[in-house]
Amino acid sequence: MKYTVESDDLKVVIQKEGAELCSVISKKSGTEYIWQADPQVWGSYAPNLFPIIGGLKEGKYRYKGSWYEMPKHGFIRRNENLIVEEISTNSVLFVLQSDEATKEIYPFDFQFRIQYSVTGNTLTVSHQVNNAGKEDLLFSLGGHPAFNCPIHSNAKYEDYHLEFEHQEHAATHLLDINKGLVSNETELVLNNSTRLPLHKNLFDRDALIFKNLKSNSVSLVHKNKGKVLSMDFSDFPYLGIWAKPNADYVCIEPWLGIADSVSHNQNLEEKEGIISLPKNQKFSAEYSIELFE
Repeated sequence: MKYTVESDDLKVVIQKEGAELCSVISKKSGTEYIWQADPQVWGSYAPNLFPIIGGLKEGKYRYKGSWYEMPKHGFIRRNENLIVEEISTNSVLFVLQSDEATKEIYPFDFQFRIQYSVTGNTLTVSHQVNNAGKEDLLFSLGGHPAFNCPIHSNAKYEDYHLEFEHQEHAATHLLDINKGLVSNETELVLNNSTRLPLHKNLFDRDALIFKNLKSNSVSLVHKNKGKVLSMDFSDFPYLGIWAKPNADYVCIEPWLGIADSVSHNQNLEEKEGIISLPKNQKFSAEYSIELFE
């Protein structure tokens, strides 16, 4: 099942499975901004990541002496149990409540809420996590939206770049290719620059992972036609940039956590980026995407 919300400028479609954004179309030009999940390349649009980001070491973690297994990026992705709590012309709210099935892999009482709201040419994705249990709730969350690139007719991937809000001197934290975990290696990507050129070999070593950027926003830009879109990720301290090698999209991923490191001890409490939310408390974070013609 799919739900449509819209403004005067945009038509936005979200599927119930995983509450996943699957289309953002300009009403003026008909341009589709979201990658259309070609299963021969990468069969997702924009997965929601909770309660972990990336992979766990050996696919499992330890909490209070017990071991739990969890798939990469958690269990919201492709989850069919989210319900629609509210819907209007320009907004839709999805909710997932913890149950016995979630507790088998994640022993916490929680409520996960994600809302898509569109105003003018801007889509806002708002998250709220409620701790419904009697102990601290440990989690991360993030987004994984994939944007069509090239998006203009007769354009090439190399005609585009990512433009950061501020000049950055930033290294990517390289992933161990065999394990998908964060290694001890880094590689300088932005050398006192605002611009990251896109090319088909950029992701040969998997995702670019940035920590502690000065910028709160980044734009996808065509060399002649200007901005395609701009994402504000002010609430998120980590940023991932990724695509399958030679694929016609780029993912811009705001994260509140990160994959396990190769040296992690697998204790959930000590996982980098993990958030500890006290009982009866609520946590909120949002990112927004402004689309341009």
